[in-house]
Amino acid sequence: MPRRVLQGTVVSDKADKTIVVRVDRRVQEPLYKKYITRSKKYAAHDEQNRCKVGDIVRIRAPRLPGRPAKLVDVPHVDAGGDVRVAQRY
Repeated sequence: MPRRVLQGTVVSDKADKTIVVRVDRRVQEPLYKKYITRSKKYAAHDEQNRCKVGDIVRIRAPRLPGRPAKLVDVPHVDAGGDVRVAQRY
């Protein structure tokens, strides 16, 4: 089964070799049938510190989902850097 790939926006790059990526998704509200935006933040490993705030990156789900420190390869959509998912917020 292929690993899930998520696309999101970098919201923080203050830590060394780590970025925080916000992934937005649109879901339908059950009662009123309106679409609302839900978001979740993921910490990701950026080996060369290439990603900056506002960049769009893709992150891939980890191989072992129950592991506390998740390390997964991720291509950078804008500039092509290596990013890894470290943990989920």
